[in-house]
Amino acid sequence: MRASTTSGKVKSPTKLKQKFAFDAQAFLDSAGVARRIVEYPKSQKIYSQDDPATHVMYIQKGAVKLSVVNEVGKEAVLAMLGSGDFFGDGGMAGQAFRMGSATAVVPTTLLVIDKNEMIRVLHDEHEFSDRFVAYMLSRNIRIEEDLVDQLFNSSEKRLARTLLLLARYGKDEQPHGVIPKISQETLADMIGTTRSRVNFFMNKFRRLGFIQYGSDSLQVHKSLLSVVLHE
Repeated sequence: MRASTTSGKVKSPTKLKQKFAFDAQAFLDSAGVARRIVEYPKSQKIYSQDDPATHVMYIQKGAVKLSVVNEVGKEAVLAMLGSGDFFGDGGMAGQAFRMGSATAVVPTTLLVIDKNEMIRVLHDEHEFSDRFVAYMLSRNIRIEEDLVDQLFNSSEKRLARTLLLLARYGKDEQPHGVIPKISQETLADMIGTTRSRVNFFMNKFRRLGFIQYGSDSLQVHKSLLSVVLHE
């Protein structure tokens, strides 16, 4: 099968992907979706376990940690989300109360959408609905991959994979490369190891040129993939 052409020029797969890429932020702006913009400082709770599940959130900028705490107060980090991610959508599936907590890891700006408004938009706007379902499926796959990662990979590989995912490597859009600086304690919680181990590996990654520290950010280079791919 020949690629489609315009004026004799072949369109590359990359350009075709960019043409059909879906900008959720632009859609939410153009479709008249009722929402409010809320800013959260670093470390502020967005919602807590057992809060009513009444809204869906979209991250405009920043980073959000999703976690759960057991009856003795031990926290487990479920996911770290960044700009372009949705969360808090359990209420749309009948979840009355939050199963976990969401916390701003860095200063974060959210679009907060009432769950009933979100349901209305999904019913009325088929393109957005298709893209949102695809996003949710990909997130479920990511959760399964995280579980496999925890079970079978070393803490060094888990840390490298987590940093690459936070920098958006492996996503359809262009990777960000630069991410807000995240505490080593949070990274340790995310990958299930100690802060001292994270500190050791982060220093190793920096020494090898895989990452660079800024005053309030972290540069993640694609070369860090070598740690994940190394057997």
